[in-house]
Amino acid sequence: MLTQYATLETRALSGMEAPVVQVEVHVTNGLPQLSLVGLPEAAVKESKDRVRSALLSSGFQLPPKRITVNLAPADVPKQGSRYDLPIATGILLASGQLNTQLDLSKLELIGELGLNGEIRRVDGILSAVLQAKQAGKTLIIPQDNLEEAAVIEGAEILAASHLLEVSAFLTASGDLHLPQEMASSDESDWNYHEDLADIQGQFQAKRVLELCAAGGHSLLMVGPPGSGKSMLASRLITLLPDLTQQQAIEVAVVRSLAGKPVNGKDFFKRMLVHPHHTATAPSMVGGGSGATAKPGALSLAHHSVLFLDELTEFNRNVLEALREPLETKRVEISRVNQQVSYPADVQLVCATNPSPSGFFSDDPLGRCTDTPEQINRYLKKISGPLLDRIDCHLEVSPVEFQHLSQTAEKSGETSAEVKSRVVECQQRQLNRQGKLNAKLTPQELNELFQPDSTSLALLEKSVNQLGMSARSYHKVLRVALSLADMAKDDIVSIKHIAEALSYRKLDKLS
Repeated sequence: MLTQYATLETRALSGMEAPVVQVEVHVTNGLPQLSLVGLPEAAVKESKDRVRSALLSSGFQLPPKRITVNLAPADVPKQGSRYDLPIATGILLASGQLNTQLDLSKLELIGELGLNGEIRRVDGILSAVLQAKQAGKTLIIPQDNLEEAAVIEGAEILAASHLLEVSAFLTASGDLHLPQEMASSDESDWNYHEDLADIQGQFQAKRVLELCAAGGHSLLMVGPPGSGKSMLASRLITLLPDLTQQQAIEVAVVRSLAGKPVNGKDFFKRMLVHPHHTATAPSMVGGGSGATAKPGALSLAHHSVLFLDELTEFNRNVLEALREPLETKRVEISRVNQQVSYPADVQLVCATNPSPSGFFSDDPLGRCTDTPEQINRYLKKISGPLLDRIDCHLEVSPVEFQHLSQTAEKSGETSAEVKSRVVECQQRQLNRQGKLNAKLTPQELNELFQPDSTSLALLEKSVNQLGMSARSYHKVLRVALSLADMAKDDIVSIKHIAEALSYRKLDKLS
């Protein structure tokens, strides 16, 4: 009985990881049948029909024999259409339609096949490229994924647009596409469309925005409609330093897994992730109903800004789901046969109206008609534990006419001017403690400074009057340290602590 065997390697998806999957093809005499084993989910099972049509359309044959394809290890769930290309190539090799002198142990293949043999893009290619690079393997990917994969420097990548190109490469009768060199961060010519100078007035809000950028602090803005909360939030990313190479790779991998575009031009750019207030918990923290647990808005905002506008309109369960990831900086998704982890080191910015009518209770025009009980009930939609995790609370007042009348030209500092100070302030923190102030532990805070007797008295009075928790107390100290760094002061004084306390006005609600 004639038996032929071939094996190739590809990579699965498991959160941020891309474990190796061995594609084993066994061809033997028997009733014609193509069997697929190894814990495949629906999209993988359907690859049998795609592979059959792709082979025939490309001028090959599907041998009238018993063909068994095993995706090993068998206990790892296999999702998606990424296995089409290695399965088709394995069948060609095992059936003797292709002969190659290449060392297949140094080669990995990923790609979806169209019915005409075209190789189509797949999501999550960057995690596979990274781990193939670490393993010293050459990875063949779809041509449409080439620009995305090229952001990983030093990876051995080849790209194909058709099954015939792969077969020609394996038989040494053709070449595959190579990635173009990606521009470095110094050569990138991207710019943010927004600028801090676009905002008229709001000088205190701009200072707090600089403070949050400098220390990595989270922010909640409370103000009436049209006061500039959304504009301020969208300008925060323009004040932050560009992503480092490692940070940019982490962000790109998450975006790749979520099926978002990745390219060299915006590789070092921070993102503003702005989910709608009707977002569900899985869309916010990750997961979903599919076999693959996808990253959510939290992970898409990794090393960037997550902006929750109309905070009180979000479903309470969605907001409560944010509490643990905001502390741990990771999202853990557990399922019966899969447990994945996604990074979520985000800078949170929230905005809400001060009352159901949208205006402050002391509105001079009397536009707020809500009772104190209605206002309290409205703001209570933000739970105490979540409010406790936000560093700065800021009341944003309407813009005065004298600033509105300056619309003909921009006023105030530009984002570039403020960004230079933020970069300097962050570097001061990194040189001193290796991290931003917002990430300091209570022990590290105590080692850095001890408040004097006057500052301690002020802190004690504030803690007692506002009912601040231990977490809120330490957040005040972190913000005060950032204010001292912004002023280039080596000592945190009572003026820094007093200003930091002024940004905790909503603690009395929790």
